[in-house]
Amino acid sequence: MRHYYILFIFGILLTASSCRTDFDTVASSGNLKFSKDTVYLDTVFKNIGSATYQLKVYNKSKDDISIPVIQLKKGLSSKYRMTVDGTNGNNGKIFNNVTLLAKDSLYIFIETTADITDADPTDFLYTDEIQFDSGANLQRVALVTLIQDAVFLYPKQNPDGSNEKIQIDGKAVDGFYLDENDAANGNELLFTKQKPYVIYGYAGVPENKTVTFEAGSKVFFHANSGLFVDKNASLHINGAVSTSEKSENEVVFEGDRLESLYSDIPGQWGAVILADGSTNHTINHLTLKNATIGLSIRNQDATTVQLKNTQIYNCSQYGILAQHARIKGENVVINYSGLAGLSCIYGGDYSFTHSTFYNNWPSGDHFAVNLSNRLSGATPETKDLTQATFNNCIIYGSSTNEFNLDKSTNSQFVYQLNNCLLKFSSTSKNPDYQFKDDAIHYNQIILNENPKFYNVSQNKFNIDKTSAAFAKGNQAYAIPLDILGATRTSPPDLGAYQSADFPK
Repeated sequence: MRHYYILFIFGILLTASSCRTDFDTVASSGNLKFSKDTVYLDTVFKNIGSATYQLKVYNKSKDDISIPVIQLKKGLSSKYRMTVDGTNGNNGKIFNNVTLLAKDSLYIFIETTADITDADPTDFLYTDEIQFDSGANLQRVALVTLIQDAVFLYPKQNPDGSNEKIQIDGKAVDGFYLDENDAANGNELLFTKQKPYVIYGYAGVPENKTVTFEAGSKVFFHANSGLFVDKNASLHINGAVSTSEKSENEVVFEGDRLESLYSDIPGQWGAVILADGSTNHTINHLTLKNATIGLSIRNQDATTVQLKNTQIYNCSQYGILAQHARIKGENVVINYSGLAGLSCIYGGDYSFTHSTFYNNWPSGDHFAVNLSNRLSGATPETKDLTQATFNNCIIYGSSTNEFNLDKSTNSQFVYQLNNCLLKFSSTSKNPDYQFKDDAIHYNQIILNENPKFYNVSQNKFNIDKTSAAFAKGNQAYAIPLDILGATRTSPPDLGAYQSADFPK
């Protein structure tokens, strides 16, 4: 019975303590600790909300304290917003009498939405600070955000509230056609380096028009967005060699999430689609990343896509998906694709020289290069692969076999690899993969030797003299300059990069 009495008394005490709502606190003494002294919010476009960033505040003392005020220095006019331990205070700007228990911490989450006119005109930085307490106990944490001005391109809104649509593959998708005489933006078919561009939905190039991207132009695509080049229209990308890792002269296509967390996440936007019947495409010094499909090239029977000095990274499906297309590629680099880096299907005509195809997608069911002369469900189901030639190339990756042939005997299937380093570890007796004995399809193949790239996770495919690709190229196929503009030696190295000191 005594035990029940003790439990009863303990229960009463526990209930009383759990119902306590008042705390004896002392005033903050200016000894708060912070997880960081400056919160850098990644670059944002004007008037587009940032991601949410976190600051943790610690009370290291043995006393429960009360912080008289936590506020933004610019007060209610600040472009920053906060929540403090889940509360919004006065419009997310000012919080009074915040309690912080002994040996405890609280979370502050910070966001911003600012215009370019709010930033310092000399460096485009928008700044403020979080102030804790005042007077002798005042403590500060700085807030810093880079604001980018930009040209925003997006579908118009219809009277019923729906978005403007364009037709892609027989489907209506959110999109619009670029206008060379737009009232607000001027010539939307000319992309310059003066400001970055942000695209919502699919930007279409009208029939019989050409879209041009000048050296240094930067384009950021929102989710489910892309570029669509209609029949009889053309794409001209006129990038140039950059002298730094800032890619200042490259034409860059990527997603519009600028936070560092999103810098290498695949599938953030759609694709660049060169439609059936589009024509006269030239692509030089393009860096494209984080798409679903990088380049989707359809049925280019009458024209050859000229693809030079181009890098395509982190695509959730394909780096290049070519369907009965014609491509001449030089100094092309593709890495990290969910299905294949380069997939040439339904026949076509392809030539790649001094290119590096690598795939380190985490699953094993992928290829660096896939060739096929069929398309399931199409009529007819097969078309001739009249040529697929790879000269002085590297085809490698993390899978057992990075080269795949999907061949139907109902149509022509012509392919040849000359002076290439290839990853293919299977011991299969398939006659299509006899790299040493089949001189019709394979000449001077280096099989399963590590090219020793500088850093594949950072998309740095430079090599040095220890690489198996060093000086193994055929001078007859050599392109004078590599992807960085360096002069190739004789004999040249395989792949898109001439060997040199690794980048710093």
